[in-house]
Amino acid sequence: MKVLFLLSAHLFILIAKLIRPGGTKAVIAENLVLKHQLQIVARSRHRAPNLVAADRLFLGFWSLFLRPSRIRKSAVILRPSTLFRFHQYLVQRKYRLLFSPRTRSKPGPKGPSEQLIHAIIELKRRNPDFGCPRIALIISSIFGVEIDKDVVRRVLAKHYHPKPGDGPSWLTLIGHMKDSLWSVDWFRCESITLKSHWVMVVMDQFTRRVIGFAVHPQDIDGISLCRMFNSIIVVVSMPHYLSSDNHPLFEYHRWKSNLSVLGVDHIKTVPYVPISHPFVERLIGTIRREFLDHVLFWNATDLERKLEEFRQYYNDHRVHASLNGDTPMEASGHILRRQADLHDFHWKSYCRDLVQLPVAA
Repeated sequence: MKVLFLLSAHLFILIAKLIRPGGTKAVIAENLVLKHQLQIVARSRHRAPNLVAADRLFLGFWSLFLRPSRIRKSAVILRPSTLFRFHQYLVQRKYRLLFSPRTRSKPGPKGPSEQLIHAIIELKRRNPDFGCPRIALIISSIFGVEIDKDVVRRVLAKHYHPKPGDGPSWLTLIGHMKDSLWSVDWFRCESITLKSHWVMVVMDQFTRRVIGFAVHPQDIDGISLCRMFNSIIVVVSMPHYLSSDNHPLFEYHRWKSNLSVLGVDHIKTVPYVPISHPFVERLIGTIRREFLDHVLFWNATDLERKLEEFRQYYNDHRVHASLNGDTPMEASGHILRRQADLHDFHWKSYCRDLVQLPVAA
């Protein structure tokens, strides 16, 4: 009986101490919280501990028995590795302040000027399809500033942040509703009414100059083939040679007779090997990617007018890597480009606002 009384007394004393604010209650609660924190740190593999619902419930319950000042101190979970990293950072910061120069400028080359960066960004923004080599060639050709394509790439990576939906607007789209060896080929395109139109293109392989286009809205035969070719060469002098692929149309008697009258030797490419006819094939791809894929046309007359606009842009203003950054007309010696000043220039549109290039003011 006496032992039971003593046990009851000790129990009541313990309950009284726990109920009383502070004291043993706070010590027990803080120890339990600390123990649980160590368990959390031990099982965590990430930079910040992962707390599950049971952890939050346990810590929240025992925080009720802690004073507010102790809660702030107990809520910090600090690993030894974190303490060491913090100390290393303080050491590095100390010696950086002691021995680093007072000036904030970085050593080495200063990089491109602000005007050059702005010109590169604007050129890319207005012509999203242009790559770094072409932008470098345009800057070198127009402004006379030699710049490497890798510098252009770094400038674009740092400063160019395209917005979604860049490109021609709906208003623009709806509003568009040393001559010795030439190459000839044709391709097909569809009008806004889905009517097929055949386009013949003739180019000079030496200067990459587009001689002209001819459009035929129906199927091509020998007579129409000669008529299209003659309409292209009516205002230019003929070359010595003309290359084409092995299409059956080029075997027509009328076509061979027409070239014989003009005094042109016909050269055939390797059969079934498009790479043997690379320049005109690449030109057709350029016409599609840079122009025809972005405009619509109604009929043959509308298509001829728009192709003539592209021909003027292609010959006079579009730079070529194979020509060391010159345009076809510069390579042929007909045009001498006037260099622009980075501090004083303006933008000019070509091909119905599909291409915008900087020009001298």
